[in-house]
Amino acid sequence: MSVLVPPPSPPILRRWASSCLDLLFPHACAVCGRYGDRICPACAQTVVPVPDTICERCGRAQATRTACCPACLGAENSPLLQVRAAGLHVEPLRHLIHLFKYEERPDLAPDLARYLAAALAKPDWQLLWPQIDAIAPVPLHAERRRERGYDQAELLAGGLSARTRIPLRLDLVERTRRTRQQVGLNAAQRQANMRNAFAAKGLCQGLHVLLIDDVYTTGATMAACAGALLDAGAAWVCGLTLALPNSAADHHTP
Repeated sequence: MSVLVPPPSPPILRRWASSCLDLLFPHACAVCGRYGDRICPACAQTVVPVPDTICERCGRAQATRTACCPACLGAENSPLLQVRAAGLHVEPLRHLIHLFKYEERPDLAPDLARYLAAALAKPDWQLLWPQIDAIAPVPLHAERRRERGYDQAELLAGGLSARTRIPLRLDLVERTRRTRQQVGLNAAQRQANMRNAFAAKGLCQGLHVLLIDDVYTTGATMAACAGALLDAGAAWVCGLTLALPNSAADHHTP
């Protein structure tokens, strides 16, 4: 008597198909094109890290390390306890982020999340890491997510959660209205654009939340998202991004 074997589940099929494709078509480095890795070890080492001389609040590079830079002094009521970035928004990280966001390369997320994990392991997080209850992405609006096919911040947050075992929470905050693209807007316009753009949708009372995004420019988007979490009772909110601008001139670049 023959035994009927149930077909493999869809996730198993996808993993099997992915493994076969990897064998037939090896990954090419997104920077140099060499086969073997999505980001080869040589190119991975060329990402420019944020220097140690930063503002301890916003994480931006300064001439000397300072507790609060002039930009932060002008925003004393920022809802973000601390913000850090993995690298500067220069090549090759700038190119990788562009591919990831705009060229349909969600497959780069696990490799890019390694930079976030490395940044989180630095001394500036030593006291805060044990307190983090949840990792949450700065969410896209539902319409923009459908257009893009994925939420890049969600993929980064998931990759970081997998590496750190800090719970990923997609139920804490949502974008309540579709905003203009921030590219090309000055700081005041970015803040106005993000006003009331987010709302908490889950239980946040007493939570210590780490927000994840790709690029921290003026900070308007992340601050608006953090403000919604604090209004819902979060104890504190910190931010971690892949990159921040190398200079003020970069604030208006895509």
